Amino acid sequence: MLYDCNEQLQQFRHVKKKALDCVNFTEQREQLERRRAELDGGDQKIRELVSILDRRKDESIERTFKGVARHFREVFSELVQGGHGHLVMMKKKDGDAGDEDIDNDEDGPREPDPEDRMEKYIGVKFLREVLEFQVSFTGQGETQSMKQLSGGQKTVVALTLIFAIQRCDPAPFYLFDEIDAALDTQYRTAVGNMIRRLADMADTQFIATTFRPEIVKVADKIYGVTYKNRVSYINVVSKEQALDFIGHDQTQNAI
Repeated sequence: MLYDCNEQLQQFRHVKKKALDCVNFTEQREQLERRRAELDGGDQKIRELVSILDRRKDESIERTFKGVARHFREVFSELVQGGHGHLVMMKKKDGDAGDEDIDNDEDGPREPDPEDRMEKYIGVKFLREVLEFQVSFTGQGETQSMKQLSGGQKTVVALTLIFAIQRCDPAPFYLFDEIDAALDTQYRTAVGNMIRRLADMADTQFIATTFRPEIVKVADKIYGVTYKNRVSYINVVSKEQALDFIGHDQTQNAI
C-alpha cells in the first residue's frame, strides 16, 4: 500500500508544495486590505477634526483680537488726551516664502480670500511677533511704531494693552512694579485714575510699588517698606506719611 501511494504521489511531483499556502496568503492579504481601508478612513476623520479645530482656533484668536483691539483704542484715548492708537494682527498665508510676505489685519471686517487659502498667524508665544502697535500721541500726522517711541511712550502702550486685556478678561489681581517710573506727570495721573476706576468697576485688586505720588493718592491701603540691619520691614502707613516720604525722597534725589 505504501508503494502504491508513493507511485500515485509521483504524478504530482511537478506541483510546488508551497503553492498550497496561497490560500492562507490570500486570506491574509484580504485582512490587510480591510485593515488599510479602516486606517485610511480613520486618517481622513482625524484630518477633518484637525481642520475643524484649526478653524475654531483661528476664529477664537480673531474674536479675542477684535475685542482687545477695540478696548485698546478706548484705553489709549483715555490715557493720552487727543491721541489715538490701534492694534494690527500680523499674519502669513500658506505658500508665502518668508516673513516679509505678511498680512496686516486690523480689527475691522475682512474681505474673503479669493484663493481660499487658510491664513496662518506668525505665532502666539511672543507678543511682539503677533501684534503691531500703531499709535499717535498728538493725534496728528502719521502713526508711529514701537521702535519710534521713547521709553515713557512704550510704557504707556504696554499699559494700554494690559488694561485692554483686563477689560476683555479681568483677572482677580494685578501686580505692578514701578510701572510709573518712566512716565511723565500727566500719564502717571491718567494711569492712577484708570487703576482707580478699574478697581471700582471690575472688582479687581491692583498691587503696585511706586516712588511717585499719583498712584499713592488713589490707593485704598498703603504699605511702607523699610530696610534695617539687612532685614526688610513692612508696615501699614497713612497716605500723608507715604506722600511725605515720597516728597522727601524726591528732594534728596534732586539734591
